[in-house]
Amino acid sequence: MLLKSFWVEDVLKYDGTQLSSLFAYRNFRVQGDSIVAFRGGCQVELRELVDVEDVLDQAHIYSEDMLHFIIEHFDQDLEKMVLRQRLFIAIISELLQAEGVRGLTRTGDDLFQGAGKLSVSIATLTRVSTMIHTGLNISSKHTPVKTISLQELGILDPRGFAGKVMNAYAAEIEGIRMARCKVRGVD
Repeated sequence: MLLKSFWVEDVLKYDGTQLSSLFAYRNFRVQGDSIVAFRGGCQVELRELVDVEDVLDQAHIYSEDMLHFIIEHFDQDLEKMVLRQRLFIAIISELLQAEGVRGLTRTGDDLFQGAGKLSVSIATLTRVSTMIHTGLNISSKHTPVKTISLQELGILDPRGFAGKVMNAYAAEIEGIRMARCKVRGVD
C-alpha cells in the first residue's frame, strides 16, 4: 500500500478540526494512507486541542501563516504513529539542513533554532486510523511564543519544500514496508 501525497492549492486555515479521520478522502478524494500539505494560518482554540498538556497550560496555538501537513495511516497503533511523527520531524530537519539551514535542534516532536520554535506537531488516534498534524511557521509575526519561520531560515518556496518533505516521507514509509518484506524469520 503506497502512501499518497497531495498539495492543496487553496489557502486553508488550520483550526484543529482537520485532524479528523478521512480528512484527505472527505475533502480531496485522496483515499488510503496519505500525507496532505497546505498553506494557511493556524488558530486552535482550547476545545479543539488534542494535546491535554496544552489544554491544562491554556496554551493557544496561533500563527499568521504556516505550512501544514496532515498524515493519516489506517492502523490503530498510537505508539507507532508517535514514532512516525518523530521520524517525520527528523526528515524535515534533514531537508532543512540540506537547504543550508544550520543550528536546528529537535526536542521530541518539535524543531527549534536557538529559542525560536519552528514547529507544532501532534499525533493522535481516531476510530479508524492514526493521524499527525505538523505545522511549520512561514511567518513568526504575532505568535504567542518565541518562534522562527521558514522565511527567516531562507526557505522562500513553501510549496516546493512541502513537495520535498512529502516525497521523502513517502519514500521512507515505502522503504520501511519493503524492509519488512526482505528478511526471513529466525527460530
